[in-house]
Amino acid sequence: MQPLHELLHRIRWDPEFGKGTFELAYVDRVAGQDQIVPLAGIHLDETKGMFTFTDEDGVVRRIPLHRVRMVYKDGVAVWRRDRATYRS
Repeated sequence: MQPLHELLHRIRWDPEFGKGTFELAYVDRVAGQDQIVPLAGIHLDETKGMFTFTDEDGVVRRIPLHRVRMVYKDGVAVWRRDRATYRS
């Protein structure tokens, strides 16, 4: 399985693969469950190893990339983090 940052680069730079609707599922430590956000609605900051997005209440959320568990393309999982590498 390719690293997450490589998949995100492929989505951005491979015009054929990048077609479709992508979503990230990340673990929300406060809610205690996975949350799903559209990839189009996030700002990726690889230098800090995180992404940010504004939730439905207008709050800016900063999520470390190591909390991303899955990536979906058109509702189908295309990437999944190995459970052995999960960090909260």
